[in-house]
Amino acid sequence: MTTGEGERIPVQSGNHLVAGLTSIPGKILAVHLSYASRATQRGRHPAAPSYFFKPASSLAESGAEIERPAGTELLAYEGEVALVIGSTARNVALADAWSHIAWVTAANDWGLYDLRAADKGSNVRNKGRDGYTPLGPRLIDARGVDPAALRIRTWHNGALVQDDSTAAMIFPLAQFVADLSQHLTLEPGDIILTGTPAGSSVARPGDVVEVEVDAPTAAGAPTSGRLVTRVVDGAGSFDPALGALPAVDDRQREEAWGSRAAAGLPDEPAAPALAPELRAKLMEAPVAGLSQALRKRGLDNVAIDGVRPIRPGIKLVGTAKTLRFLPNREDLFRSHGGGYNAQKRAFDAVSPGEVLVIEARGERGSGTLGDILALRAKARDAAGIVTDGGVRDLAAVADIGIPVFSQGGHPAVLGRKHLPWDTDIAVACGGATVLPGDVIVGDDDGVIVIPAALAGEVADAALAQEAEDAWVAEQVAAGHPVDGLFPMNAEWRARYEEVRGHAGK
Repeated sequence: MTTGEGERIPVQSGNHLVAGLTSIPGKILAVHLSYASRATQRGRHPAAPSYFFKPASSLAESGAEIERPAGTELLAYEGEVALVIGSTARNVALADAWSHIAWVTAANDWGLYDLRAADKGSNVRNKGRDGYTPLGPRLIDARGVDPAALRIRTWHNGALVQDDSTAAMIFPLAQFVADLSQHLTLEPGDIILTGTPAGSSVARPGDVVEVEVDAPTAAGAPTSGRLVTRVVDGAGSFDPALGALPAVDDRQREEAWGSRAAAGLPDEPAAPALAPELRAKLMEAPVAGLSQALRKRGLDNVAIDGVRPIRPGIKLVGTAKTLRFLPNREDLFRSHGGGYNAQKRAFDAVSPGEVLVIEARGERGSGTLGDILALRAKARDAAGIVTDGGVRDLAAVADIGIPVFSQGGHPAVLGRKHLPWDTDIAVACGGATVLPGDVIVGDDDGVIVIPAALAGEVADAALAQEAEDAWVAEQVAAGHPVDGLFPMNAEWRARYEEVRGHAGK
């Protein structure tokens, strides 16, 4: 790598000379999600930055080759702005943080999604491989640029695929320095990779990916030049006796390629939606009346027992999307509890109008969701959440406004009692069997499950019964005894039918 003035400043990493410092960087820190375009693409908008480490042995120069191991398919590039720390930073204020940056340059934060699930978000294996952090080829003096006016561009086989600005970041660049310095000392030569915008995708052997960072509005329009990486075939020597093997699914393919369409996957089937007229009827019909109508049709075991709204007076209507928790077992929690587990996948995939129904076996000794996941469900326009377990951050969840029915609050995290296991399957919630697509209705009396094929018929019957009960209540309020009136005998039935007939004219 060279400075903007052309001076080469070699740094040894492994057996290679790379990247713009006078010694091997002590730390390479990378931001998970930082650009609004990428957050919108992923459907996740973080409230605060989060980070992971990359080893110095992953550094490489412009022009280097990167290996895609045999037997893998999802090697993805991410063009990024790299910051090089110039002076020690510990507990620095946001206003002073940029003064601790010496240089800015281009980086490509390569990742092998085939190994992504193995490390539960730490990215050790999928992003820490040798050569997976190329930098350069030139450094831009941080003192001469506006950190909010840097441009990041990426070309894949000559086609421009990423073109964004640091002005469009969720967090300003200086915030990463100030935030990290609260927790650890940033030392001269440390590198911060600041996240990638939308447009990241998959490269194959033979492809060439180029990344450039520049400051087009600064004096002289300084640029890093194009950071060039060529993808080549690598060996596939993963020993199953030593650790996790590569594995992919359609969710990983979608995120690596950037979309289902780009990955060649069919569109996800739309969740069965309630017709607006039927939804309106179910919003009006009380759960007690719907329960009575179901009982008359031979369905007694449709109540989700033990759950109550965390905000009284709220109504819940939607179709079921299901999530199942098993009793926690430590060895299984290590493989299924962290990372992008079934719980997170369910909240990320819930569709507008769906109710996320969680089987927690009636175990209220742990939370099954908290405020972050409730926010995610609300952002996805979910109709609500029903869990026969507990809820963390109960007051905060109530304030979010999405209908939530639960067994009450509990401060413990998921792993105390529960193991997230599977989604979109039949579950048992509060003693009731719930299938994906069942109609879920809740109010202050509780929650019931209605088979989708019966929903219209049951709604009409419940509303008719509600009108009849209202008329009976009027007669009782007028002083009539309930004997013969509730339920109505033939005489009272005739009177009611007469009144209803007149009302319909």
